[in-house]
Amino acid sequence: MADEAPTARPPSAAKRSTLLGAVFLMATSAIGPGFITQTTEFTMQLGAAFAFVILVTILIDIAVQLNVWRVIGVSGMFAQDLGNKVVPGLGYLMAALVVFGGLVFNVGNIAGTSLGLDALFGLDVKIGGALSALIAIAIFLSKKAGVAMDRIVVALGVVMIALTLFVAISSNPPVGDALRQSVWPDEVDFLPIITLIGGTVGGYITYAGAHRLVDAGVTGPEKVAEVSRSSIVSLLVTGVMRAVLFLAVLGVVAAGVTLTSANPTAEAFQHAAGEIGLRLFGVVLWAASISSVVGAAYTSVSFLVTFSPELRRRRNWLVVAFVVLSAAVFLLLDQAPTTILVLAGALNGLILPVGFGVLMWVALRRRDLMGGYRYPRWLLVVGLLAWLLTVYLGISSLTGIAALWQ
Repeated sequence: MADEAPTARPPSAAKRSTLLGAVFLMATSAIGPGFITQTTEFTMQLGAAFAFVILVTILIDIAVQLNVWRVIGVSGMFAQDLGNKVVPGLGYLMAALVVFGGLVFNVGNIAGTSLGLDALFGLDVKIGGALSALIAIAIFLSKKAGVAMDRIVVALGVVMIALTLFVAISSNPPVGDALRQSVWPDEVDFLPIITLIGGTVGGYITYAGAHRLVDAGVTGPEKVAEVSRSSIVSLLVTGVMRAVLFLAVLGVVAAGVTLTSANPTAEAFQHAAGEIGLRLFGVVLWAASISSVVGAAYTSVSFLVTFSPELRRRRNWLVVAFVVLSAAVFLLLDQAPTTILVLAGALNGLILPVGFGVLMWVALRRRDLMGGYRYPRWLLVVGLLAWLLTVYLGISSLTGIAALWQ
C-alpha cells in the first residue's frame, strides 16, 4: 500500500493527512453497526446515567490506546512481529485470532451497509451489500490506496458525527441532566462499561491506527509526541460520536417515547427529525458500516503481510480477497451465523489481553525492541492496571465459548 505523497504536496501536509487518517481509521473501525446498536440499547436502559458509562469507557480506552500506539509506534513493528519476538509463534496465534474475528465481523459490517442503503434508498439488501463491497474494493485497488483510505475514513467520520449531531439537536435532549450524571450518575452498571470497552478497543480495532502509522513510516522514539497525541484524539473522535448518538436517542426517550421496533435507532432518528431523520439514519449506518469494512479488511491483512515478502507484495489483493470473502458469506447466508458470531466475539475478547500483554511486556522488559527508549513509569502503571481489566474481560468472554456447548 503505497503512501508516497504527490510531489506538489508539501511533506508536512502528507504527514498530517497520514496522522489524521490513522486517527479516523481507528475511530471509524470502532464505530460500526454494533456500536450504534449498543449505544441505543444502553441509552434506553440507563437514560441519562449512560453518560457516566461513556466517560469511564473513554478514560479506560485512552489508557489502553496510549500504550498500544506508543509501543508499536516507537518500535516501528507490527503487533504480531513483537509477539513473535517475545514468544516464538505467539505472533502467529495473534494473527489467527485477529483474522478470524475480523472476517466474521466484517460479514456483519457488510450486512450493516445493506441495511443503511435500504433505509436510505429502499435498496434490496443483497444489492446494497454487494454494491458496498465493490466500493470498498475500489478503494484498495486505487493507485494510491493508502491516501485514498485516509481521505475516505476522515470524510465518513465527519459525515457521521455531523448528521448525528443534527438529529441530537432536533431531539432536544436534557443536556444538563446528562452532564450531571456523567460524574454523579443515578445508577452505575458495569456491564455496559465492559461491553463498550470490548467494542471500542477489542479485537482488531485497537491495532488499526497504530499499524497504519507503521505502514506510513511514522515511527521511532522521536515520533512519540505525535503517536501519543493521535492515539488520544482517535478515542476522543469515537467518544464524540458515542456522545452525540447517545444525546440523539436520549432526547427521544426522555420525551416519553417508547422505542419498540426491531430497529430502535432508526425509530429514534425518525421521532427526532421525521422522514428526514430516517434517511439520515441510513446515511449514518452506511457510513459506519463501510468504514468498518475498510478498517477490518486493512487491519486483519496487516497481521499477515509481515510473515512473507510475497504476502507483502500482494497486500492489496489480499485485502480485496478479504472483502470479497466477507461479501460472499453475507450474500450466501444473508447474515453471519449466530454461533460463529458468538465464537468470534469471545475470541475477540481474548485478543486484547494477549496482544496488550505482549506490548506491555515489551514496554517493561524489552527496551532492545524499542531502540533503547525509556518507557515512562506512570504510563507503565496505567497500562498494567488497564491490562488487568482486559484479563477480566477476556475471562468473561470465555462464557461466550462455553455457551456454544450448551
